[in-house]
Amino acid sequence: MTAEKPKLQTSPALLLINIRQLLTLRAASARPGPRRGADLKDLGMMSDGAVLCIGGKIVSVGRTKDALGDPWFKKNRSKVNEIDCSGKVVLPGFVDSHTHPVFIEPRLVDFEKRIEGASYEEIAVAGGGIRSSVEAVRKASKGALAAIIAAALEQMAAYGTTTVEAKSGYGLTVGSEVKSLEAIREAASRWPGTVVATLLGAHVVPKEFQGCSQKYVEIVCKDMIPRVARRKLARFVDVFCDKGAFNAEETGQLFGAAAKHGLSVRAHVGQLSETALSPLLRFSPASFDHMDHVSDDDILQMAKRDTVATLVPGANYFLGLKEYANARRLIDAGVPVALATDYNPGTSPTVSVPMAMSLACTHMKMSPAETIAAATINGAWALRLAERKGSLQPGKDADLAIFAVKDYREIPYWFGDNHCALTILNGMLVGRR
Repeated sequence: MTAEKPKLQTSPALLLINIRQLLTLRAASARPGPRRGADLKDLGMMSDGAVLCIGGKIVSVGRTKDALGDPWFKKNRSKVNEIDCSGKVVLPGFVDSHTHPVFIEPRLVDFEKRIEGASYEEIAVAGGGIRSSVEAVRKASKGALAAIIAAALEQMAAYGTTTVEAKSGYGLTVGSEVKSLEAIREAASRWPGTVVATLLGAHVVPKEFQGCSQKYVEIVCKDMIPRVARRKLARFVDVFCDKGAFNAEETGQLFGAAAKHGLSVRAHVGQLSETALSPLLRFSPASFDHMDHVSDDDILQMAKRDTVATLVPGANYFLGLKEYANARRLIDAGVPVALATDYNPGTSPTVSVPMAMSLACTHMKMSPAETIAAATINGAWALRLAERKGSLQPGKDADLAIFAVKDYREIPYWFGDNHCALTILNGMLVGRR
């Protein structure tokens, strides 16, 4: 579920004025659903822009002259916090639709072994990989996990992120997966942004079930998913459907259990090998993530649907892979594409959406405009929050990022640096500098 919580304090009335480039992400096209094809470049940009936010919602979007001349503003100006955005770029807060923040330690041994030439699969067989994070999470208290997640959320906000999908997946027992989701909920209650929790109990087969994965799948289906659904601890069920994890038949079982208990689904697919997606599309997944390996037939099927292909180039970069997901092939075919960090301790230890955007430009040949739409409005579609998030329109949540750059293309251009000056999360100000 989307983490709902009391606000840390009353959201002030805010007026952003003199915005050099205001990227509203309001589409000129009336086509419903996530952005596709050429529409992915439509940023709805205006100069000398202004945005008025009251009570955590966007009230108006337009020109500074019109905002300052509005009768309501003139009457209530003393109650409004004015933010001069001269020379800056303002856009919707990033929607990071794929993260794994529930872990204790970085996987430094994996890092070194990979540098020495070990593959992802070789590291896993040697006891590294996902399973190496499991023992620490199982032993950790809920409070310790919540503190780590809360710190990650604060770091994400500093880079302009206002909405985060947060997965469990490093516990792999009913108790530790529930504990992980409880920790996500606790951390979300301390953060003014929005957190969407996902149960990833089917991340890999835990070592105690090696050779009998079906028994573990049954536990997830018959115990873990029902318990999480009853307590409304998650909105989505995710499955790592790939070699070394779960096959398509097992994924279908898990998706069926999720649907039975009212939870939506998403999946890691095509990171290490190709999986036939057509049998899984009948469950209307919100997104398929990674998508490094995908057939032409499956691309044609996805182009007809609203299932988003969420690309995570940070993982390819950190794993030292030569090949990345073929974003151009997906976009040109009409598949809706989102971008996310895949923040996790083993394959993508970054909280920076701008870094993911930079990698998408340089290694996947997406344009800067496409990366912004992919990290905002299409990220919102990937979480089924597009009615509230991802664009700057009256009635939507007041989630904005202010960048101290003159041109939006600088956001992915200055890789490894952070030019986010201020983030607004549900109307609350979080300043960096």
